[in-house]
Amino acid sequence: MNYQAFKRRISDCANDYFSEDFFENRRNIRVKKDATVAKNLEKIFDATLKISNKKGFQAMSMRDLSRESELSLGALYSYFPSKEVLLKMLQSQRRSITKRILEEYINRETGIKDKLRTAVRIHLYLSEAMQQWFYFSYMETKNISGPEQAKAIESELYTEMIFENILREGEKSGVFLPGNHQLTASIIKAMLQDWYLKRWKYAKRNISVEQYAKHLINMVETFCLSAEYDKSKKSGGENGSH
Repeated sequence: MNYQAFKRRISDCANDYFSEDFFENRRNIRVKKDATVAKNLEKIFDATLKISNKKGFQAMSMRDLSRESELSLGALYSYFPSKEVLLKMLQSQRRSITKRILEEYINRETGIKDKLRTAVRIHLYLSEAMQQWFYFSYMETKNISGPEQAKAIESELYTEMIFENILREGEKSGVFLPGNHQLTASIIKAMLQDWYLKRWKYAKRNISVEQYAKHLINMVETFCLSAEYDKSKKSGGENGSH
């Protein structure tokens, strides 16, 4: 799957995700029409990310959000009683999307090498499709405290654990070399973050997300693949299923 096909898949699911978010937060939302809620939540979230990535979430006022979203202050307060609740709703929804899609694509694969490739590629595709949120979530983690900061840190460690578990499983099956898989997973995560945190750098160099994904996968495999596994592939002694 290339990035454009992936992006269409995300777009097709957007309304379902916002509808689910509506039902999860029904007690906080004083609007009856489901279609209106889904549409306006998307506008509110997009406006929040746009403003916050320019001036910071804490500096964003409700009037700023009202102007950017083109919704009245009264309308905004019918969706959430405070900025803290808005932050919780936004982060919860985006984390849920990321987790579900990443796991969905990884679980489709049967070969451990394909699982690693897919984990890298889909994480990059997600961060490209939702670049504003990935950037926002990373930057705001240091500015918030309490439960939301803990959830942000937990989410990052969860992604690292996905890579770590794949590498450990691959070592057991002889596909990947023994090593410090936790540290390797942490480094892979850092390289994934570089894509969305320094997007300007890669845009200036005309590097596409697909090019970045291919190069990163090659680097990771060069470091992690077992020499014995590589020999068996070249000799045709391995069918690619682990």
